[in-house]
Amino acid sequence: MRLSILLLIICLIISPALNAKQLAITFDDALHEAAGYFDGPTRAKTLIENLEKHQIGQVAFFSTTQFLDQEGLERMRLYDEAGHIIGNHTHSHPNFLETELSTYQQEFLQAHQLLQQFDNFKPYFRFPYLREGETVEKRDGLRNLLKENKYQNAYITLNNYDWYIEELFQKALKEDKPVNLQKLAEMYVDVLMQSINYYDELAIKHLDRSPKHILLLHEMDISALFIGDLVQRLRQGGWEIISLEEAYQDPIAQYQLPQPLKYNPGRIGEIAFHNGQKQGLWHYTLDESYLEKRFQQEVLLLSDQ
Repeated sequence: MRLSILLLIICLIISPALNAKQLAITFDDALHEAAGYFDGPTRAKTLIENLEKHQIGQVAFFSTTQFLDQEGLERMRLYDEAGHIIGNHTHSHPNFLETELSTYQQEFLQAHQLLQQFDNFKPYFRFPYLREGETVEKRDGLRNLLKENKYQNAYITLNNYDWYIEELFQKALKEDKPVNLQKLAEMYVDVLMQSINYYDELAIKHLDRSPKHILLLHEMDISALFIGDLVQRLRQGGWEIISLEEAYQDPIAQYQLPQPLKYNPGRIGEIAFHNGQKQGLWHYTLDESYLEKRFQQEVLLLSDQ
């Protein structure tokens, strides 16, 4: 009887930890084009203000370096001076599937050199398009270069197509179509929450626990506008925002998929694939036609109501 009670107590202590919903927030493509709703510096200032307003803490910006002109440097310094991590996202965002290994390695090294100027630069590398090499030679060639330079592969676990929602938003603005920002915020949060919860459920299915997640977002106008709405919904759903450095302490940070994978759905998708799951590695919201339909019906058609 005493043993049964002890086991019950242990289970009650361990279970919340195994199913703790925690995530770190990251933004890819820092210095993403800004010529629509916001200019670059205004986007950066708005995003920083909303991160502070909602007490989100330190996030990470994975930066390309091809646009580090006067305006680009101003934006990156705003993120850096606000205390956020600056990571490497190559110089010009090449597609590894279409790039020779030696060229890709130079892209990494060029960005590495240029990003040293930022106080909060950390040796984290986020693969553009999440593509880590479709052959053993390319995959291992980049893995070895990361190791030589003491880099962490900045994998993600929570995938989405926020970048396509941004494209729809900017296209509507250019065409002078009325955009209901409140409806856009609702759509944005709903789409992201669906994918976040899906990948967490997929993780529990294959790991028997909820890992420390890393959320992929992009440095865009809708991120600056709606990050507070998203975090508020996350917290309502029991999620805790943690630092990137804490997230990468999770054991899955050491996982490496044995075979090259041409298209990468993120670390949870990799693990599911290795366990034999071939379908559902990308949630249904990661579909351009699905997002366009919702944008037309929810954001544009209701914009005058």
